[in-house]
Amino acid sequence: MSRVAKKPIQLVKGVEVHSDGVTVTVKGPKGSLSTASPTGVSVSVADGVVSIGADSADRIAMAGTLRALLANMAQGVSDGYTRKLELVGVGYRASVAGRDLNLSLGFSHPVVFNAPEGISIETPSQTEILIKGSDKQMVGQVAAKIRAFRPPEPYKGKGVRYAGEKIIMKEAKKA
Repeated sequence: MSRVAKKPIQLVKGVEVHSDGVTVTVKGPKGSLSTASPTGVSVSVADGVVSIGADSADRIAMAGTLRALLANMAQGVSDGYTRKLELVGVGYRASVAGRDLNLSLGFSHPVVFNAPEGISIETPSQTEILIKGSDKQMVGQVAAKIRAFRPPEPYKGKGVRYAGEKIIMKEAKKA
């Protein structure tokens, strides 16, 4: 059985957690996030430490899940999350215009992706994309959507990939 729920969350300066029994809200310098509190799981805040408790043994798994979510939310509203994508391929380019990400990925048309609320997209160079936000799940989801436009192919490795992602290359046909 996991012991994740037993570990308390240390809050950094400027981060506040409020629980009303139904929802748990985390506020910090980078925004505010909230999540539903499952039944049978209690949240208590005292002296900058958040403790999670389960009412019964069968709710311990949900307590561990809520603890992980609250720890991610606390880090997100204080530091934020960043995901980096790389474009690999001749002519593959990215640029930002307002809240729109314009991608040139070898199609006959440009691909335009509109960033959702709470997410900022930057392009330090034409082949790099930085996705920033306070919600870890939303940052990962946006990165996955952008990568899905042109995932890396296994023969030449061209496409949109996560920074540091290893692509297993296939061998070409032999004559």
